[in-house]
Amino acid sequence: MARARSLSEFQTSFPDETSCAAFLFERRWPQGFVCPACGEGRAAFLKSRAHTYECLDCGRQPLEGVVEVDQTEIPFRADNSFFDPVKSGKILIAGAVEVIDRATNQAKPRQKRAKYLDTRSGRIRLAAIPDNSAASIEAFVRANVKSGTTLLTDGHRSYPGLIDYRHDPRTVGKMAGHVVLPWIHRVFALMKRWGLGTYHGLRRKHIDTYLNEFVFRYNRRFYRHVSFETMLGLASHHHPTSYWDIVGRDNPRKGVPTVRRQPRRRRTATGMRADRSRPPEKLEPSSVSGSTRQP
Repeated sequence: MARARSLSEFQTSFPDETSCAAFLFERRWPQGFVCPACGEGRAAFLKSRAHTYECLDCGRQPLEGVVEVDQTEIPFRADNSFFDPVKSGKILIAGAVEVIDRATNQAKPRQKRAKYLDTRSGRIRLAAIPDNSAASIEAFVRANVKSGTTLLTDGHRSYPGLIDYRHDPRTVGKMAGHVVLPWIHRVFALMKRWGLGTYHGLRRKHIDTYLNEFVFRYNRRFYRHVSFETMLGLASHHHPTSYWDIVGRDNPRKGVPTVRRQPRRRRTATGMRADRSRPPEKLEPSSVSGSTRQP
């Protein structure tokens, strides 16, 4: 049904909203309704809102295996003038990438200080952090990497505090960072080129949204021909994102009626007049002439 190859086949498969809603329900809950909040399976179909179910009981995926972790700085646009990376501000970014063994296509932890040869990058995570402090780096790692994972790092003094991880530091010294941590530096290089080439410099205000877009694209680079069902599945599991969700602020107009400075005007047979207003009453000729006649 979902693999219609022409417009006519698509219209035959989805003739109305009810059939579309039934298809989305089946794709999201193939084994029956499951509440995304509490995990229970009891629901009621609401008559007040179309195609909406309400749970009757209530109302992250981490990286794992072997993960390279590091930080970098990227320039950001301060205004709409010509973007000069040299004179622009800097944003500190933390990144993590899975190291996958090519032979087994899985993460394969090795002895400490051993070289990870013949590998490729897996999934990634990126986030802006306020500084290079231990608190900021630890918060990023714990939010994005599963406990017990082997961390390949540059030996920054903030990592030893992560005692529930297997830390395997790599001394960079005089070598370039991409020699000892090749995959995370490749991710950083691609991210910087993407930000400069596509957006001509990222904005600090929306940096997390930019990074989430890059992570989404990178993690699905092997699935370029995204199927119709996958796209619908992503849409059905996420709420629409508004501008105020992106900037992380409350909508100032939410719950407040809009006050119009001037009433709406519409065209009528007698001319333009304000909406919901009565047509002007015609004055008698005598009253008009009498109002202007001198005594």
